[in-house]
Amino acid sequence: MENMGNLRRTDMCGNLRIDDENREVVLMGWVQKRRNLGGLTFVDLRDTTGIAQIVFDEDISEDSFKKAQELRGEFVIAIRGKVKERESKNPDMLTGDIEVFVEEIKILNRSETPPIYIKDNDEVAENMRLKYRYLDLRKPHMQKLLKTRHKITKVIREFLDQNSFIDIETPMLTKPTPEGARDYLVPSRVHPGEFFALPQSPQILKQLLMVAGFDRYYQIVKCFRDEDLRANRQPEFTQVDIEMSFVDMEDIIEINEELISKIFKEVKGIELKRPFNRMSFKEAMERYGSDKPDLRFGFELKDLSDIVEKSEFKVFSGAIENNGAVKAINISGYGDEYSRKKISKLEDTAKTFGAKGLAWIKITSEGINSPIAKFLSEEELNGIIERMEAKEGDLILIVADKKSVVYTTLGNLRIHIANQLDIIDKESFEILWVVDFPLFEYDEDEERYVAKHHPFTHPLDEDLDILDTDSEKARAKAYDIVINGDEIGGGSIRINNTEVQNKMFKALGLDSEEVEEKFGFLLEAFKYGVPPHGGIAYGLDRLVMTLTNTDNMRDIIAFPKTQSATCLLTDAPTTVENAQLEELAIKIDLKEDK
Repeated sequence: MENMGNLRRTDMCGNLRIDDENREVVLMGWVQKRRNLGGLTFVDLRDTTGIAQIVFDEDISEDSFKKAQELRGEFVIAIRGKVKERESKNPDMLTGDIEVFVEEIKILNRSETPPIYIKDNDEVAENMRLKYRYLDLRKPHMQKLLKTRHKITKVIREFLDQNSFIDIETPMLTKPTPEGARDYLVPSRVHPGEFFALPQSPQILKQLLMVAGFDRYYQIVKCFRDEDLRANRQPEFTQVDIEMSFVDMEDIIEINEELISKIFKEVKGIELKRPFNRMSFKEAMERYGSDKPDLRFGFELKDLSDIVEKSEFKVFSGAIENNGAVKAINISGYGDEYSRKKISKLEDTAKTFGAKGLAWIKITSEGINSPIAKFLSEEELNGIIERMEAKEGDLILIVADKKSVVYTTLGNLRIHIANQLDIIDKESFEILWVVDFPLFEYDEDEERYVAKHHPFTHPLDEDLDILDTDSEKARAKAYDIVINGDEIGGGSIRINNTEVQNKMFKALGLDSEEVEEKFGFLLEAFKYGVPPHGGIAYGLDRLVMTLTNTDNMRDIIAFPKTQSATCLLTDAPTTVENAQLEELAIKIDLKEDK
């Protein structure tokens, strides 16, 4: 191994162009590959900017040529040489017009054969990618993703700074709260038997910053939730947290449309049309079966309940009698793509979302093809076809059940089928605000109403009077921003009145003792003059995924966890010494699996 000696890097590999011809440069990086051609040895040298071809010619430097024969993949080297125009140019490389003839080389570090290839699309198993993440991150694609993430955060910070927002840090060790996902708990050595919680969001603290008079706050902050994971969820995630005083919903939407537009312009070169579309929660559910609808394709839900409410087909009429609904989507123009076998698979998919079955009607050149046609009257059948605007080549898919199951099933089916047919334009972006959310939603596991967003969300002014009587019908001053079917951010106008806040706690079934224990410090602050305030929080990870067309959150986080919330690189979580547990007054009682 050699040190750099008198060599000091003058250029980055991927930045050299034909204008640099005849200039002496010093490059440093990793050996991507080596090719020997008699008296010439060609090496692709890689750094974070890209690859440059370097040439070892024994007529130029016999010593360097000899040393080049030692080079293997991922050796770290420094070279000094002269830039020359390539005889055989490579149009697929940004540096394809030039090459560097080496006059001096130093091998700074040798490498064993890596356990994974350092190249894009190597199809290596994800567990290997995560175990050797430092090698995975050398790949150009991975470097590009993280550089895009950096650029997005840079644009966000610049915009917020220009609009008088102050970046203020809030504590990582905080108080457990009863709402939201499961907390990550941190035991206190100083206070045995007591625990901090890692923040799921700085929600209460940013409200207190508004009470403190800071007017405009933001923070790009780590948040933590101990919940089941999937492709777009991690136990620790990054939130762009924003809060403003003396504002209403329109103020917040306006400045955030400016922010999102600036991000798209700077990162993607796309000019967004403003104002963004808006849709009520009710409309989104009725048309798309989701409060985060993907508008890049059709297949909208349509209600058939009035057509079949008196049908002799009890699957339909029975669902309506039980306060359910019958709704359908039309896979217009793609009916011929679905044989009975494929439709049967769609039925299996529907059942995974809670549906008991999936009825269907296919319109063919020979007429109607459907196993339920014999159970429907001619009037009902014609009514369905007319409502669905069905024509030859269409496939109607129908679900009859309680409304939540109908929405969930058809909402997910339309996305599943659009992906199956590969009809979604991955380069288009459909953005909208979803507004007028319910203030509460029923949690079937807990058998009670819980806050749809969080317990500090202000009800719509016209719904304040029903908080004590019909609270389940109350709507919220809440808003989500949805891009291509993904909720990128959400926020609300906050309650700044103690009386209204106590009504919310009461509607949530929290007694005064529990409220005082959990939120006493917030209610105390509310006694001393609280400005009207509200904000929004973006999931930075999801925003980066959207802007990079990535479908796995782990690809845009430097050192992510697996779906089982483990780190394969560091082997965390792990056991600790008994002495540490004793200091924390913790005793582990694990029951062995039988």
